[in-house]
Amino acid sequence: MRLILNILWFILGGWISGTAWILAGLILAVTVIGLPWTPAAFRMAGFSYFPFGKTIVDQPRAGAASVLLNILWLLLAGWWLALHHLVLAAALALTIIGIPFAWQHVKLAILSLTPVGKTVLTEA
Repeated sequence: MRLILNILWFILGGWISGTAWILAGLILAVTVIGLPWTPAAFRMAGFSYFPFGKTIVDQPRAGAASVLLNILWLLLAGWWLALHHLVLAAALALTIIGIPFAWQHVKLAILSLTPVGKTVLTEA
């Protein structure tokens, strides 16, 4: 079931989201200021491509630098990315078929708020 949902997700827009995050990560990597957010952007890209069967957890060694980077991220980009995902989740949740996709948008909204110091694990 996870495979089918991931394929549907990818075909119906996940590829756009993941590719946008890869491009954002490449742009961030080119700049000196954006370099600390590059791994988070690539992590979000991988999660955006195939989110079913994955969960987001805090990294145990994330420290004060992660907190500072997340605060800057939240103020500059995170809140509107999360809002975007929450609006999509609300729209998808109106239909029974869209509920699994809505839940993935909620996970993406959480990751969009504070992506630094997070890791994505594959569920068993």
